Amino acid sequence: MAKASTPKRPTRDEFELEELGTHLIEAKDDGDERALTVWGMPDKVRGRITVLYSRTRLVHIEEDGATRKIPFLDIMKVSYE
Repeated sequence: MAKASTPKRPTRDEFELEELGTHLIEAKDDGDERALTVWGMPDKVRGRITVLYSRTRLVHIEEDGATRKIPFLDIMKVSYE
């Protein structure tokens, strides 16, 4: 029997990851609400980035008073939408 495979996260090069990191730092410093396109989630995550935790590689996003923790590598795009 063939094993059902789950879709894998797209690979990105070092330049793309560095650019994404820069956008996240700017968003945190600005304190503005941003929309994040997250791999595996059908809808965008909207909120304010409060913490960028390098040890666990999690991005903490505050939305409607609740904090969500999203893995850095799952974030595909940061926008103002």
